[in-house]
Amino acid sequence: MERKWWKESVVYQIYPRSFKDSNGDGIGDLQGIISKLDYLKTLGVDVVWLCPVYKSPNDDNGYDISNYQDIMDDFGTIADWEILLQGLHDRGMKLIMDLVVNHSSDEHAWFAESRKSKDNPYRDYYIWRPGKDGREPNNWGSFFSGSAWQHDEATDEYFLHLFSKKQPDLNWDNEKVRREVYDMMTWWLDKGIDGFRMDVINLISKVPGLPSVPVEDGESRPYHFGGDYFVNGPRVHEYLQEMNREVLSKYDIMTVGEAVDVTPEDASLYVGEDRDELSMVFHFELMGVDSGPGGKWDCKPWVLKDIKDIITKWQTLLSGKGWNSLYLNNHDQPRMLSRFGNDTDYHKESGKMLATLLHTLQGTPYIYQGEEIGMTNVKFDSISHYKDIEIINMHKEYLDAGHTEEAIMNSIYIKGRDNGRTPMQWNSEPQAGFTTGTPWLAVNPNYTEINVEQALLDPGSIFHYYKRLIELRKEHDIIVYGDYTILAEENEQVFSYLRTLGSERLLVVLNFFGEPAKFELPAEVEARETQLLISNYDVDQTADVRSLELRPYEARVYKFTV
Repeated sequence: MERKWWKESVVYQIYPRSFKDSNGDGIGDLQGIISKLDYLKTLGVDVVWLCPVYKSPNDDNGYDISNYQDIMDDFGTIADWEILLQGLHDRGMKLIMDLVVNHSSDEHAWFAESRKSKDNPYRDYYIWRPGKDGREPNNWGSFFSGSAWQHDEATDEYFLHLFSKKQPDLNWDNEKVRREVYDMMTWWLDKGIDGFRMDVINLISKVPGLPSVPVEDGESRPYHFGGDYFVNGPRVHEYLQEMNREVLSKYDIMTVGEAVDVTPEDASLYVGEDRDELSMVFHFELMGVDSGPGGKWDCKPWVLKDIKDIITKWQTLLSGKGWNSLYLNNHDQPRMLSRFGNDTDYHKESGKMLATLLHTLQGTPYIYQGEEIGMTNVKFDSISHYKDIEIINMHKEYLDAGHTEEAIMNSIYIKGRDNGRTPMQWNSEPQAGFTTGTPWLAVNPNYTEINVEQALLDPGSIFHYYKRLIELRKEHDIIVYGDYTILAEENEQVFSYLRTLGSERLLVVLNFFGEPAKFELPAEVEARETQLLISNYDVDQTADVRSLELRPYEARVYKFTV
């Protein structure tokens, strides 16, 4: 397996609006991030992924970009950004930027021109169609509710927007669009960045003709998920190989593509080491483990077997072909400790257990800001406190459909994106030390107990456990490059697996629940001279690894040879 710096790295994701405010306006900014670079260095991360900081009207918190080569006023200036980049590089860390090129803002200069007339030179930069029978061109639904089409009176046509109506989709079939994107990417790479996280990159190619989704007779919903016509579309690999050839291959960088609805087989086409496309992808299969047939907001309890099956499938099927990305939360997901752990009785124990999982699988771990101190979901008492466009649209749509306010809010408490967007909790001072003003989104009230200042002072904190996990990754090649084999597959409480590199073995044992559990090492696994690398409880070093009595949410990692 080819060694790469990005395989050996740990990435830290920053959502700038919620990280640190330097000027008291309630919005996190670049100078705020700069002020916390030594904190990131102390944690030990190698790469920072910066969510969008480009010019934007902020309909979708910066994922609607009006100028790809300038900085949003809320965040600062290009000069601030250059100080940030230099500060990271001076501390031995790298920077990857968000690349959002499935769509732009409707306030981008390209779109302003495109909507002026049907024969405008920029018309074909976007996807325009006439209506059909007085309605939209097809029955595709937007990811953010409602139709994926918006009527524009200037030319009496519709433009496609798979997300917000202020996020028109770019037309990747137009070679000029691709050239504009590649030139912009080159501009940033020449400034010295170390790669890109690519937003919904597997949606850029649409099926010609944009056909409607077939529906059964009697179906009353007007709009339907059209993924068959734009997920992993017909030319997506052609475009990514062109991007790699024209831009990416000329730099020593990492790329990670956000990829909706991909299987490991799909992913191997994006990240295969002989494919010349991307370094890795974010898939969402694990993020759907607690969703019912009604989709994201149809919440159900997760089952450990499903988690084990999904992780094992991705670890196994990509092994030797491509590289995994490892995450359990981000800016679009609820907090992992509330979702997969126990954010009350076993806050520290379950936070450390989940961290152990992420940092001992094959792949590159991604830490989302606040995860390293055990930040949790929030329960605002009214929809008026929420800011996320997806939450607000869903709330209205579900109310109109007859759902109760209580049921809707319960789904938001479990799955809403604002769970991951509440401001970073730096200390126990007002507004958690995030701002001296009024924060753009309210701070989670538990900041007085859960904050960075407290975590740094406590040797047994989740933060210090993360720091040790990151150090171990640098000390033991097996953690990065070892093969994966699941153990005790039928155990309904314990997730355990072996990592193998040459004669070395790594044994990982994780109790996913709040009750004690037993683990028996299969007889065929030889274990000599076992060494405990890390655990989230005090452990008898002489304990026999062949038979373990695990405490609630206990995690242990042993190394041995055969």
